[in-house]
Amino acid sequence: MESPVDLDTSIPIALIHELQKIIGSDGVLTAHSDRMVFECDGFTIEKSCPDVVVFPTTTEQIATVIKACNRYEIPFLPRGAGTSLAGGTLPVGGGVMLVLTRMKEIEEINLRDRYAIVQPGVVNIRLTQALAGTGYHYAPDPSSQGACTIGGNVATNSGGPHTLKYGVTVNHVLGVEAVSSDGEVFLLGGPNADPAGLDLAGVMVGSEGTLAVVTRVWVRLTRNPEGVRTMLGVFDSVDDATNAISAIIGAGIIPAALEMVDHDIMVALEEAFQFGFPLDAEAILIIEVDGIEAGLDTQRDQIIEICNSVGAREVRQAENEKHRQQLWKARKQAFGAIGRLASSLVTQDGVVPRTQIPQMYKTIMEIGKKYDIRIVNVFHAGDGNIHPVMLFDERDPSQTQRVLQAGGEILQACLDAGGSVTGEHGIGVEKVKFMKQMFSEDDLDVMAALRKAFNPNNRLSPDKMLPTAGACGMERKAPSRMVAM
Repeated sequence: MESPVDLDTSIPIALIHELQKIIGSDGVLTAHSDRMVFECDGFTIEKSCPDVVVFPTTTEQIATVIKACNRYEIPFLPRGAGTSLAGGTLPVGGGVMLVLTRMKEIEEINLRDRYAIVQPGVVNIRLTQALAGTGYHYAPDPSSQGACTIGGNVATNSGGPHTLKYGVTVNHVLGVEAVSSDGEVFLLGGPNADPAGLDLAGVMVGSEGTLAVVTRVWVRLTRNPEGVRTMLGVFDSVDDATNAISAIIGAGIIPAALEMVDHDIMVALEEAFQFGFPLDAEAILIIEVDGIEAGLDTQRDQIIEICNSVGAREVRQAENEKHRQQLWKARKQAFGAIGRLASSLVTQDGVVPRTQIPQMYKTIMEIGKKYDIRIVNVFHAGDGNIHPVMLFDERDPSQTQRVLQAGGEILQACLDAGGSVTGEHGIGVEKVKFMKQMFSEDDLDVMAALRKAFNPNNRLSPDKMLPTAGACGMERKAPSRMVAM
């Protein structure tokens, strides 16, 4: 017997009944109160409610759902945990949302060949936990790794604190299984470290769900380092902290991680967790080097000397593994702690050359003053990936408008400095207007041609990433939205 359908959705009821048969009625949401949960991701300013939400558990279900959507000319898009911060999972124009969080199995861990096979809904930290004690780890570690999914990491090419040395998600994806926009299952790459032919698996990483729906991922496993040295540098000015960052890299030292947290976030963290941070300092750096034990003490001593030479108040070394984990907990809980400072926030994700970080910080704070928006900062400073966080109350339209204007100016300043508007959050809907400033028309045409090859009808994740109609001028036939009674 078919379950009753809440007709406040504009999807044809015949399609809804098909979806219930494919997924099961407990895996299909039609009530508006249920669907509202999925109207935005971590970029909360833009909202659009999907018409139907489905929770597939197999690749075959996803393929069948996509074929059904195509028959009714209804758009569709995938979503993981919704931690993305640029509107990448925003269901522009409604349609069917495929939430992949029930596909959460770690299917295989192969230590001999150094890979794991995971479903897209596996939470990043679950793989880390599964590998504990094996001598291996999965290197990409976004700050949201306690919540974000590996499928979402693939979609946005996520980074994290340790990408300075180990690289971003694309450097650790060996292959993907995916479902095309017409419902066909295909495989790109696989467990081999260097497959022959074009790196089409790499093309999928960072495509934000606009080329296919990824249903399985082969990820590279990395051997644990023999030794680690983790330090906390305390600075009385942000200038001194940012100058230390440039000086460390300039000395030829490539830390595993080099993170900056400014005073206001430090205060919020201390109020939340009592880490023992010096609240009269203006900034702290978390610096980590790892590798073969021989030489690590020398690198540590060099870093301490460099920090002291540019004005560090002190540099502390983690006394043991528990203390080291506490420092990293502080860094990765930063965004949660910011909730103590304001009811709403928007996090930017620009990239600048490392030597430009001191000037970029000053520019960010000047923009905050210009628009009367409080901005706090946490940076993946080692690779120039800045995360200024704008604090506001989205119930006040004037504040929201000022935040959007300030964010646009920050991203423009990143471009002017020779950088990019995204390091790991993606383009989504927030940054589409900047694509024409980052890329030439020829570049965008090539991107559009690639997208059209994979997604010819533009029903998969329409109106994302590329600046016009989601595909550089590609016309999209408006889907029928009449409810069949």
